Amino acid sequence: MDVLTKKSLISSNKKKTLRAKIRAQRRALSPKKQKNANTWLYKNLERSFILLRAKHIALYLGNDGEICLKKFIPKYLKRKKKLYLPVLHPLKKNHMVFCPITSTTKLKKNHFGIFEPDFRNTACMPANRLSLVLLPLVAFDTYGNRMGMGGGYYDRAFEFKRNTLRNSPKLIGLAHELQKQAQLLTEPWDIPLFSIVTDQRSYYSK
Repeated sequence: MDVLTKKSLISSNKKKTLRAKIRAQRRALSPKKQKNANTWLYKNLERSFILLRAKHIALYLGNDGEICLKKFIPKYLKRKKKLYLPVLHPLKKNHMVFCPITSTTKLKKNHFGIFEPDFRNTACMPANRLSLVLLPLVAFDTYGNRMGMGGGYYDRAFEFKRNTLRNSPKLIGLAHELQKQAQLLTEPWDIPLFSIVTDQRSYYSK
């Protein structure tokens, strides 16, 4: 085994261990603590002028102890925001797209058990035309680095941001404060976040 392969395996194992640890901590939060975290995160999110100005917003429905945005959706729709949810692409393996939702959109579970709109009944919004993306994460640091669930879906969807100076869409990670780490191990394909909002405060990339 060469040195690079050994380092890669060590990095992968560390990520796997950290991911399992934080997911367990997140799932262990009581319903009351989850509800309070959602309330305080929403208040912190509301302080952002970015949210006020954004028109096309992608968000997500919580799973596995994540901060959930389900109750935020009606509030954003009343403000005439155009909202989108991630949908696993039925033909392109390990890819996702963003489909619009309204107050009457019917949702179905994908193979991860996460609710999403029906890909066949709607037109997708190109990721580069979104104004703002509120996305989940497993761990984060104050440098804007994000650890996801390991599937790489968001990194693939926003790969175009790696080689461009364009600011749009802005990527904002949402999390419990307990998910913060001093510094995460990163990979060349990781897409950094503009900021992270938790139930305690907001962090902007250093």
